[in-house]
Amino acid sequence: MSEPNSPIAALRKVPLSSLRVFEAAGRSGSFAVAAQELGLSSSAVSHSIRKLEEALDLQLFERTTREVNLTLKGRVLLEHVQRGLDEMQRGFALVNADEPPPLRLHTAPSFATQWLMPRLQRFVAAYPHIDLRFSASTDYARFDNDDFDLDIVYGEPRGSLHEIVPLAVEHLTPLCSPEVAKHIRSPQDLYQHTLIQCEVQMLQWKGWFEANHLFAPHHYALRFDRSAMAIAAAVNGMGVVLESTLLAEGELRSGALVAPLRSLTHDIQYIGHYLVYPKRRTRHEASEVFKKWLLDEIGVR
Repeated sequence: MSEPNSPIAALRKVPLSSLRVFEAAGRSGSFAVAAQELGLSSSAVSHSIRKLEEALDLQLFERTTREVNLTLKGRVLLEHVQRGLDEMQRGFALVNADEPPPLRLHTAPSFATQWLMPRLQRFVAAYPHIDLRFSASTDYARFDNDDFDLDIVYGEPRGSLHEIVPLAVEHLTPLCSPEVAKHIRSPQDLYQHTLIQCEVQMLQWKGWFEANHLFAPHHYALRFDRSAMAIAAAVNGMGVVLESTLLAEGELRSGALVAPLRSLTHDIQYIGHYLVYPKRRTRHEASEVFKKWLLDEIGVR
């Protein structure tokens, strides 16, 4: 049995039509505009809002002779009502669709370029029926407005209400072209070379030097805001980059990059990338397929 004032009891007293009226009035900031949008009279909208406030025992709007404004509690409720109505709309679209919905994937740019794209053909070949829509940016995906199903992010999201799955443990070590490596025999040799730094990397050269009990240089001639660009600069012989062996896996395998000091120094180990997705009772089938494929590919069990 639910308590008389519990959220479940309150919800039972509120018809869906009242929530639609509340959403329109709250979004527009006008009972008259909401009435026009819903095909009702202004008095019917006002009456519906009044009945909703009585049912919830809350004041949702501040009323004056000229305007209506949501109260603080009204603004909080509006946000959640809009999410609920959006989810219902999405549900109706899903059950009425002739084809399965696309899989909308968002990912950090360098992870997309360096690790995911070289493998994506295997996923497409294994699951040709999945309509994959792919996007990359440094912003986190917004699941509330239903733009994406999955996000692969760099850095653990703090305070997130979504599901967060850590991906592989990454190793940071100095990487350079084979030609540059000919002149590096000890860690001290790094002081004679251009050190390439990725500005958005959580762990940088200073931390690597400190972990190996060495003084960190104060000046770096090359700085990039993407790991993919920093790795490309090292491949082109422009210097030595401190990068993840996960992101530079292809270049290391092909021999375009080598790790000249790995046997003499300590790698920095950390989890850099996370898979994030919303907590939903009904799972997107293609999303579940991709999730399993990704974790298998990256070695997460």
